[in-house]
Formats: sequence, C-alpha cells, structure tokens
Amino acid sequence: MRPSVLLFDIDGTLVSMGGAGRRALARTFDELLGLPSLYDGFEFAGMTDPAIVRHGLGVAGVPADAATVERFLAAYLVHLAAEVRDATNCRVHPGVDVVLDAAASHRDVAIGLGTGNLREGARLKLERMGLHHRFAFGGFGCDHEERPRILGVGAERGAARLGRTPSTCRVVVIGDTPRDVAAAHAIGAECVAVATSAFPVDALRAAGADWAFPDLTAAGVLEAVLGDG
Repeated sequence: MRPSVLLFDIDGTLVSMGGAGRRALARTFDELLGLPSLYDGFEFAGMTDPAIVRHGLGVAGVPADAATVERFLAAYLVHLAAEVRDATNCRVHPGVDVVLDAAASHRDVAIGLGTGNLREGARLKLERMGLHHRFAFGGFGCDHEERPRILGVGAERGAARLGRTPSTCRVVVIGDTPRDVAAAHAIGAECVAVATSAFPVDALRAAGADWAFPDLTAAGVLEAVLGDG
C-alpha cells in the first residue's frame, strides 16, 4: 500500500453541529457591529473561517484588514465555544468511526484534517463529538484563507509524519462540497466526496469528485479512501 495522507473536512463530512458556527458568527457581528442578521441566507459550505469573516465585513462596509479580521475571529471563537457547549442537535455522520478505525490500522497512513475551521474551532467541535484525538495534524483556516493552500499545508504535515514528502504520498481529501473537490484537485490530491450535507451525489460527481458516495457507510468507501481497490 502506498503511503497515504488522509485529510478530512469537518463540517458536513465528519460532523454536523446544528448551526453552532452560524449562530456564533451572528453573535460576533451583533457584538462588534450590531448586525446579527448579516449572514441570513448566505451559504458557508466549503468556505474558510477567515473568508467568511472577510465576506461579512465587506457586506457591512467595514475594511477587512488583517487586524480587523483577526479581531472578529477571536470574538467568534469565544462565541463558538459557548454555542458548541450548548448544542443539542449535533451528530457524527454515519461511518466516520469505521473509516477512521480502518485507516488507523495501516502503519503508512497519516490521518489528519483539511478544514477551513481555525485550529481552535476544529478542536472545540471535534472534542464535543469525541473525535479530536483521532487527528494528529491538519491544515486549518488559521494557516491560510484559501482552501487549496490549507490542504497543501495539511499534506506537508501528514507526509512529514510518515517521513516522506507529499509528492511521494497518495493524498486523499474527504469532503462534502464542490469546493473540497476543487481544492483537492488544485494540489493534485484525490477526492472522496460524501453527500452528507447540501450537495447530492450527482452534484459532487459533476464537480469532478474521484469518488462520490451517499455517506461513509456506502459500499466501496474504504477501498476509495485507502486505495485498496
């Protein structure tokens, strides 16, 4: 089996947090600008936390300089901690534990994250769902605002854990949106897409996913993720 780096998206792929992130953003913009409804109807799927904040600032007519974005992200994390703590309608998606267990049984597989969440936001969500300990590394929204760059960082960190370079590893992104697919291909990675959020299997295939499944319990998932087919 070729050494592999697996990069899992979080929201919609591993877990759903019942809108905790959206509520935290609303509270942030209410606290700092008095605009709690700024994101009503806005689709976050596949975006990074810094990009989402930058978009909101643009809509509000506030200059989105680096210091302002950082100030809003810091406030967001405070509100996210409260929202995640109090969330009651969150869940781990089907098949996640089975796939992670199978991947962990292979010595030459590095299991990480490729997410637009800030590192601390990822920790808050995954600890709440009992999954944080399953991921030793990742690429995060605090590494870069653009998703391909985030995945590139994750691939480098995962390859280093295997004593390799990314070019000598099979890099697989597991996500749930066309943006995940596009970002994976932008770094030369494969993409396993799951229709566990807003995008059906057909849409994910049309976006160019190498494999698309209803969820991680589907036949063929383990072969696609681990390259055993």
